[in-house]
Amino acid sequence: MDAERILILGGGGREHALAWRLSQDRGVREVLCAPGNAGTAELGRNLDLSPTDVPAVCAAARHERVDLVVVGPEAPLVAGVVEALAAEGIAAFGPDAAGARLEGSKVFAKELMARHGIPTAAFRVFDDAAAAAAYIRAADRPLVVKADGLAAGKGVVVAANADEAVAAIDLIMRRRAFGAAGDRVVVEELLRGQEVSYHVVSDGRDYVALAPAQDHKRIHDGDRGPNTGGMGAYSPPPIVDSDVERKILREVVEPTLAGMAADGNPFRGALFVGLMIDEGRPQVLEYNVRFGDPECQTLVTRWAGDFAPLLVGSAHGGLAGLSPAWAAPCSLCVVLAAGGYPADYDKGLRIEGLEDAARVPGATVFHAGTARADGGIVTAGGRVLSVTAVGDTVDAAAERAYRAADLVRFDGKHCRRDIGWRARTP
Repeated sequence: MDAERILILGGGGREHALAWRLSQDRGVREVLCAPGNAGTAELGRNLDLSPTDVPAVCAAARHERVDLVVVGPEAPLVAGVVEALAAEGIAAFGPDAAGARLEGSKVFAKELMARHGIPTAAFRVFDDAAAAAAYIRAADRPLVVKADGLAAGKGVVVAANADEAVAAIDLIMRRRAFGAAGDRVVVEELLRGQEVSYHVVSDGRDYVALAPAQDHKRIHDGDRGPNTGGMGAYSPPPIVDSDVERKILREVVEPTLAGMAADGNPFRGALFVGLMIDEGRPQVLEYNVRFGDPECQTLVTRWAGDFAPLLVGSAHGGLAGLSPAWAAPCSLCVVLAAGGYPADYDKGLRIEGLEDAARVPGATVFHAGTARADGGIVTAGGRVLSVTAVGDTVDAAAERAYRAADLVRFDGKHCRRDIGWRARTP
């Protein structure tokens, strides 16, 4: 089936990247974004509505007569937007609420992995803070504490010792820092190795494997400072050779999809597996049920040909025979963040140099936290822009991405200078 009119839910760098890719498809006539940002407005129309307002999303999709809704962030998926659209006869890319539990509930995901023999860290589940703290004190070793529900990427604490882990229990379960997401916690063993992102797109029966990527979460070079939503990414990471990739598919992806189907929840949409790779062995850190941000930016810039058939095939159950084609061997994304991010930061700061950056060969500037104001473009979020470039090598992609990033100017601009360091020439 064709998708001439597509509505993308979300307003970050991932959604601009999807809009940019889809707007180049031969069969796509119009791309709408809700709420979008200053970059998506240049590709189509932005709609002033929240992605988590399910009735408003359904009404807009009906009114705009869209052929496909592409759900960017996880919250609308957990809220059931896909099945609400299906009830209106509107196709959507993404899992229903039952499938979205893979991301929406850490307990659900860990129990699925235990049931189906998927490699992951040993874990315990607690709904009582005192019992969790007692277990941690008795264990007296580094542990990871995770809030069960969605916590905007902030509900995971990697604790170096028992004191830090008990403090995490207090923050999540007693002080309710993440609300109902902290009703239960998962306490798990700390995994060692390199973290890798791996995406597949599934239609509930078949899947298409995309390329591996590696994200950089910490705010400062050398993986120092607090965690963020992601300061950059590149694809592909050298640690995922053909043997490791086969293990990821055979030991993780296929058992996950088969397990979901066997449990009565066939998974459709983007399955993004966060993995730890140690001595060639993949173990699952977490599942996400949508494209990563900024991993999505690295994947779509490498993509060759039309992208909509992948998303339509997932939504309608027609992925058999589809396979990815890559136009560029490598890509690298550098996030330009507001000063002070991930803590407090200013908004409304004028951004200059965007046109100059876009003229760098092989580079594309994706907007994230931006808005139009006073005849120009201003900052409107913590992660402001995702400057992405392709190249024959990671070194080449990095040179182009940083050359473009350095042409962008706004007060307080911050970026890491070491994105892709594991694959770049010293």
